[in-house]
Amino acid sequence: MDQTLSSFKVKAADGSEVSLDKYQGKPVLIVNVASKCGFTPQYKGLEELYEKFKDQGFMILGFPCNQFGSQEPGSNQEIQQFCSLNYGVSFPVMAKVNVNGSDADPLYKWLKESAPGIFGIEMIKWNFTKFLISKDGKVLKRYAPKDEPKDIVDDVQKALS
Repeated sequence: MDQTLSSFKVKAADGSEVSLDKYQGKPVLIVNVASKCGFTPQYKGLEELYEKFKDQGFMILGFPCNQFGSQEPGSNQEIQQFCSLNYGVSFPVMAKVNVNGSDADPLYKWLKESAPGIFGIEMIKWNFTKFLISKDGKVLKRYAPKDEPKDIVDDVQKALS
């Protein structure tokens, strides 16, 4: 059976299990995030994107990752406080995960296989790599860390229609 977003369970920041089938029928943007990265200010743009489209069913899920320059050293609780206090993040930021390597989260293994990067390379190169998922749970597109949230508004609108 082909996997879709609904096939996966992830950990929330509090350690509880979250089944991603709760987002069935909604477009979702999945982003590996970090608090001490040059791209961290994208939290502001991500929150603006979420606020703009959440009432139409759009969701963003942040997955903190410490695999790139140790730029996410905090605990899950510290990460939540950082996101809330510094960027007013209201979309879910999950528990810390690995996105590369043999212990990569299964969700990220699927995302990378479904939408390899440039030259077919699956590895995530840096924080704030983004994956847009369709309403039917399939990966629509992968975006590089340098792609700003405002640059993907048109794709989000298409995914919502």
